[in-house]
Amino acid sequence: MNTEAEIPVNFGRKVIISIGQRILDAAFVLGGIGILLRYVYRDLRRKPLHLYLVVEQLYFIGVKSLSLVLITAMSTGMVMALQFGFGLAKFGGKLYVPKLVALSMVREMAPVFCCLMLAARVGAGIASEIGSMKVTQQIDAIRALGTSPIERIVIPRILACLIAAPLLVALGNAFGILGSLAVEVWELGLDPMFCLEKMFTTIQVKDYLTGIGKTLFFAFFISVTSCYFGMNVRGGTQGVGTATTRAVVVSSVMILIGDFFLTKAFFFMFER
Repeated sequence: MNTEAEIPVNFGRKVIISIGQRILDAAFVLGGIGILLRYVYRDLRRKPLHLYLVVEQLYFIGVKSLSLVLITAMSTGMVMALQFGFGLAKFGGKLYVPKLVALSMVREMAPVFCCLMLAARVGAGIASEIGSMKVTQQIDAIRALGTSPIERIVIPRILACLIAAPLLVALGNAFGILGSLAVEVWELGLDPMFCLEKMFTTIQVKDYLTGIGKTLFFAFFISVTSCYFGMNVRGGTQGVGTATTRAVVVSSVMILIGDFFLTKAFFFMFER
């Protein structure tokens, strides 16, 4: 009898311990990211800024991610147009599809989906690259030469991500709207000029600013989180894989959670 009574007690204790450990781990990560940001702010004030390193990272982050982002945006626009078209056709609301898709793409879908793809590709790449440098003691060699690894490794990647992500999302908006337009014309039978007119009259400057503003925060989440996990790799090559996985997961979760609060913030900012 005592053994059976102890089972739920032990199980509940393990659950509480597990939750507490997760909270402590999250607090530890947030504290480490805060310390990293302090070092970034310190080194940003120093001169000179290594612009050639920023340009190099722009190529790897921006140009090499272009095809992935455009395919994601176009596919999203096409699927949304198809779903809205078939759903609203039952109620005679097919004419509202261009408005709904264009506004959703610019405000939400393009920033969130494109940045999730960047978190998967760029975040994993940054974490694994910096982690490999940490394991092979290249970061220690940079310190031994009297150079800050934050200045040469972290800052160029953060700046490049902050520059590349909004540009990629802007292109993603265009390709997503073009993909939705193709579906609206060929699948739903709408007039192309009617669709374009509804799209351009619906989307306003504040809608673009909302999407691009979110993208800046998402790019910051991706770059800082990936750099943090890469700089704090432990356990050799196995630790590099763990850090890469954690960087992608944490940055993706931060994008999804941050999207809710950013949506509320931009709504109160522009709708008042």
